[in-house]
Amino acid sequence: MPDKINLYLVPTPIGNLDDITLRAIKVLNEVDVILAEDTRTSGKLLKHHNISKPLQSYHIFNEHQAATKLVDRMNAGETFALISDAGTPSISDPGFLLVRETIAAGLEVNCLPGATAFVPALVNSGLPSDKFVFEGFLPHKKGRQTRLKKLAEEERTIILYESPHRLIKSLEQLKEFLGDRQASVSREISKMFEETVRGTFTELVEHFTKNGVKGEFVMVIEGKS
Repeated sequence: MPDKINLYLVPTPIGNLDDITLRAIKVLNEVDVILAEDTRTSGKLLKHHNISKPLQSYHIFNEHQAATKLVDRMNAGETFALISDAGTPSISDPGFLLVRETIAAGLEVNCLPGATAFVPALVNSGLPSDKFVFEGFLPHKKGRQTRLKKLAEEERTIILYESPHRLIKSLEQLKEFLGDRQASVSREISKMFEETVRGTFTELVEHFTKNGVKGEFVMVIEGKS
């Protein structure tokens, strides 16, 4: 084990603020600075757990220029914890660049186990979970159809993230390219209005058209037979 960890990646709750490990709270209390995707969102979590440490903004719009400066500060002796708004940093969130630069500088990185949205959605879907592929968000425009054509040939269970204003469009396009497969859509995982809806793409479109689309979504899709 290294004598000192320079950068911790700390998963944070995806819903209920109590879905955080004791070790995560311990680490957040011990580091010098906490890097947060949105300091306002993270501030609520830290206040809930009585964690009082300096917060610094680290997000997709500043990560390129911030990474080098942060590594310099690590070399000077500071320790950092990186958190995202929800879930594990670097999974569809900023973090990869900082991890890469930290490792390249010969410094130590440690990722704690903890919350991430796609695992409970996969297990709860009823679809095969022994082999799966996580694709994050589909491209919005460029490369979208190319990605959908590749997914049409994927035999493993497919996991996608989607935002509320694109959910129905994505379900319709998935049906167009993949056929009317079985799928599961989970939203608001670990929150008050958590819901998982299962069915074909046609049935899912009908459900969310009728009942409205609110929250953040994880889609789990049957692989090609």
